[in-house]
Amino acid sequence: MLAQLDALVAESGAEHENDSTAALTVLDLRTDPGRVGLETVLQEIAKLRCIRSLQLPPDLFAQLTPRLLHAYRSRAAAEAPSALRAHPAPIRATLLAALCWVRGQEITDHLADLLIQVVHRIGQRAEHKVEREVLNDLKRVTGKTTLLFQIAEAAVGEPDGSVKSVIYPVASEQTLHDLVKEYKSTGPAYRRHIHHVMRSSYRNHYRRMLPHLLEVLVFRSNNDRHRPVIQALDLLNRYVTTGYKYYPLHEDVPVDGVIRSGWRDIIVEQDKDGVARINRVNYEFCVLQALRERLRCKEIWIVGADRFRNPDLDLPQDFDGQRDAYYAALQQPQDADQFITDLQERLAAGLTALDTTLLKNPHVTLRDHGSKRIKLTPLEPQPEPVNLDRLKADIAQRWTMTSLLDVLKETDLRTNFTEHFTSVASREMLERSTLQKRLLLCLYGLGTNTVSNA
Repeated sequence: MLAQLDALVAESGAEHENDSTAALTVLDLRTDPGRVGLETVLQEIAKLRCIRSLQLPPDLFAQLTPRLLHAYRSRAAAEAPSALRAHPAPIRATLLAALCWVRGQEITDHLADLLIQVVHRIGQRAEHKVEREVLNDLKRVTGKTTLLFQIAEAAVGEPDGSVKSVIYPVASEQTLHDLVKEYKSTGPAYRRHIHHVMRSSYRNHYRRMLPHLLEVLVFRSNNDRHRPVIQALDLLNRYVTTGYKYYPLHEDVPVDGVIRSGWRDIIVEQDKDGVARINRVNYEFCVLQALRERLRCKEIWIVGADRFRNPDLDLPQDFDGQRDAYYAALQQPQDADQFITDLQERLAAGLTALDTTLLKNPHVTLRDHGSKRIKLTPLEPQPEPVNLDRLKADIAQRWTMTSLLDVLKETDLRTNFTEHFTSVASREMLERSTLQKRLLLCLYGLGTNTVSNA
């Protein structure tokens, strides 16, 4: 394990930085995910597999507070690989292990976010595409109820007549075509078209991420109501590498709680023998949609995640025994009705104050037109810190016409303290001289409470 940790910062790692088949380095693990897409998901999965290959003990940092653990992680993320290699072995191993431990949780959260965004993107793009097609070919038919009555009356009056001689005098052929188009753009045919577009996008491109996601992510739920989604994920994992069009008849495929009510007739198809079967590709995407909804409300959680962790761990483990102390620290009542009443009173008081003072507030202007109807006046600048004012006065007495920025610049030229500011990114694109100027301007802006254009 220690050898694998040292390999993350080995000098030879720089030679294979652009080689996708080489082992990942600490620079690769520190990079954030890119734009939403299949390649980003696969890259994050590769990082997670690299971290899990270290096989760090599950209780490695059990005795550390989360704040201290993240301090170790931030220190390891800010140091260059050469600086990490220069540490003694115990310090180097601790920093790298803390970085990998926390990054494993962060990457798991990133994968959950990417899964949620990818599923949403597939559905959103499909709806936009179908809407554009419909708007280009849509013609609303007015008076449909009266028209239907006239068609029915004409058909009943002459049941043996032809459509052209009986129906067309009441409703022209073009009107009937428009009725068909409107029905297809609003009824079940519209939903079927959207699902067909989503299925094509998922099957032809995004479906490649499913086996890898099911391999590295373990989903759990504490609520039996959402157990069908967990069972559906297990079913997907068993058949994800097969080429079956339908699930075998002996499999118990969860439907209730997984498939949306309006899409059941799309997922369930009839095979050549007339037997109702579950289309595997269509079912997979429905499961991902159901998983997305449950992940967003934490009804389903992921093993090894942080933000998507078990919701039972959100509270301290000794919460039941120390309930009074925790409520006192939060300054909240233990009675739910009292909490709701206090919240309602504060909301009512705030809305009342806003309503009574908005028109008289000199810092707020209401407009009758434009996109921004409410204009806020910028806040007054904060008073200058007392110590900073004294420092400026002392410098002015000793060195006339010397500004604080000149002193800061001269200090850096003598001590070169800006060399200790390192980037948390994988690399630096700016020259060090340019970066030095920008760092000095930023530090000066932070210290004097001014905005710098650096």
